Amino acid sequence: MARGGYRAGAGRPKKSGNNETPEVKGEVEESGENLEFPPEDLTPLEYMLKIMNDPTVDKARRDRMAVSAAPFMHPRKGEGAGKKNEREAKAKTAGAGRFAASPPPLRVIK
Repeated sequence: MARGGYRAGAGRPKKSGNNETPEVKGEVEESGENLEFPPEDLTPLEYMLKIMNDPTVDKARRDRMAVSAAPFMHPRKGEGAGKKNEREAKAKTAGAGRFAASPPPLRVIK
């Protein structure tokens, strides 16, 4: 009975060097846009919103831009002001006013 060793065809299949799909390449060539440098020095979010709101752009591309821009526009349900964050904020302000720490004693220099 054989144990271990090399087995033909076993393991994870190897990928080709080009991971870009031909669909995306074709879209860029059809639209005639150069996506490497966004026009007018826009921020990435502004560029995505501009493409998303342009009715002349392909619907599939507009949908991808909307999905990509959504995390920047709307926080997730668990992010932001929760009970834990509120307690941390209260703890920072608790040592202020009447209950603040007193200043250190003055040093006498001779």
